[in-house]
Amino acid sequence: MKFLFDDESFSFEALRAAGYASTGGADLGEALVTCGKIPDGDEEAWCREWGALADRIRGTGLAALAASHRVSARDALLRASNYYRTADFYRRSDPDNDPTSARLARLSRETFAAAAELLDVPARPVAIPYEGTTLPGYLFRADASGTALPTLIYHGGFDSTLEESYLAVVPGALERGYNVLAFDGPGQATTRRLQGLVFRPDWEKVVSPVIDYAAALPEVDERRMVLMGTSFGGFLAARAAAFEHRITALVLNDGVFDFGGAVRRGLPPALPALIDAGRDAAADAIMAQAAVHSTYLRWSAGNSRWTFGVTSAAEALREMRAYTMEGIADRITCPTLVLDPENDEFFHGEPRRIFDALRCPKELITFCAAEGAGEHCQEGAVLLTEQRVFDHLDALLR
Repeated sequence: MKFLFDDESFSFEALRAAGYASTGGADLGEALVTCGKIPDGDEEAWCREWGALADRIRGTGLAALAASHRVSARDALLRASNYYRTADFYRRSDPDNDPTSARLARLSRETFAAAAELLDVPARPVAIPYEGTTLPGYLFRADASGTALPTLIYHGGFDSTLEESYLAVVPGALERGYNVLAFDGPGQATTRRLQGLVFRPDWEKVVSPVIDYAAALPEVDERRMVLMGTSFGGFLAARAAAFEHRITALVLNDGVFDFGGAVRRGLPPALPALIDAGRDAAADAIMAQAAVHSTYLRWSAGNSRWTFGVTSAAEALREMRAYTMEGIADRITCPTLVLDPENDEFFHGEPRRIFDALRCPKELITFCAAEGAGEHCQEGAVLLTEQRVFDHLDALLR
């Protein structure tokens, strides 16, 4: 789906940002006008224009809050948070030493935190014990009764943020009577930026402490805990479910069988052999040359180095080889829903691979381009995704 830009990465990220209009993360007119000011492929203009929009809408939200207009303040601050996230997206060459990136990420967190307090049932920030530190999260409650309810335990993927989790799935869950415990794990947004934690392949070591935490909450029905991961999180959640069997049901959006293999398929053909041979300098030179002509490859190389905690794209690609469900997919025992967008530009074919490898009760849902839902993780079709996921879970859990 082409959306506003010829550059495929800009098109997808604009669709992602604007698509959250259905859950309060954007106003379509604001997004269209902002994108109209950005030349195709100009990353500095992208950051500048989305950042300017975010600052303006943040100002609207803070003024509304000062005037005690709770709903107006909440709505504006939610949008500002998403716009700050979008402005920061392409600043992944060296986020740890980029003051602009640090400012945008901080304001995305702060505006969301302010908005979360203004929800009908205020969200509860949580710190989940994890290996001598904590993981940041939010508990979103369907009501304030304190009654134990079915609960979605949710995390994103390769570049998601904790704050984006709300826009991706929480409103639909709350409307249907589900709580949501969303968190950032190692390698993701806040934990990478503020704690220096990087991705790890044994994701069950991340999810099990979250399950421990969730099961102890009075609002959580521990017999109805659903784990859901999005994008790269579709691999991570599957990996966790192969070893953590307290999960009642699993949702993979998308399904990913072999993350490293999927990434390699999108690379110039000469690269894998060089990487396997340890010829990093040659591999990085080819990657740099290819990245000149590809916004996505340029961004992906930087984000890979940062989130895996390595110094070269070649090293990151070797790290990714451990992220496979080969030999362990059949250990998943809980009912599993696999989502498969028809035109996924990153993981095409991977949902079917993990689905075929599963030996548990399972269902595959294909989302079609003709219904506006064929892009990676069904970006631009949040409401349709929520409808199909939660109708499936309702039938399973109730």
